[in-house]
Amino acid sequence: MIALKLKNTKNFMTQLLLSDTFDNFLFIEGEVVTFNTFTIDGFIQKDFYEDSPEGDYASWKQLRELCFSIIKGKRTPLSFRFVFSLSPENTARLIEQKSLDFHVSDVQGLYLNIRFDGAGLQCVTGTSLKAFSMDKSLEREWDAMVPRFFDQKGLAFDLAE
Repeated sequence: MIALKLKNTKNFMTQLLLSDTFDNFLFIEGEVVTFNTFTIDGFIQKDFYEDSPEGDYASWKQLRELCFSIIKGKRTPLSFRFVFSLSPENTARLIEQKSLDFHVSDVQGLYLNIRFDGAGLQCVTGTSLKAFSMDKSLEREWDAMVPRFFDQKGLAFDLAE
C-alpha cells in the first residue's frame, strides 16, 4: 500500500471526470458529499438487463457522467471518495508481464482509493487476495504500477507520509 498526495487537484479532476483516463477501472463504490450525501454502489444489478452484462461491477466509464453531474457546480464538494479496481483483464496482464506466481482467480482486487477531504486529494493503493499469502510480489508490482500510470498521464504527486 502506498499513498499519493496529488499536487494539482484541478488537473486530476479534469482527467477523472472529463477524460477517459480512468474509464477502464471498475467502480466498486463511491460517496460524494455536497448539499446531500450521494452513495453509489458499483455492483451491477443483472436482473435489470435483458442480456446480463459480464462481470460484477460497472466500469468508471459507465458512471463517470453521473458522478460529474453530482460534483459539478459553483461550489466544491465537501468531500468525496471513490474506490476503483483494476479490471480482471488488466490484472491478468500485470501478472503475466511481471511473471508473477499468481492467477487472476486468486485476486479479489487491486484497488485505487481516491479521497478528497475538501482541502486535498489523495490516492491510496490496496491489494486483496482471496486467500492468505506471504508472497507480496503482486502488491509491490501494483504499488509500482500506479505511480508510473500517474506519471504517464501527467498527474503530479508526492508520496504521502
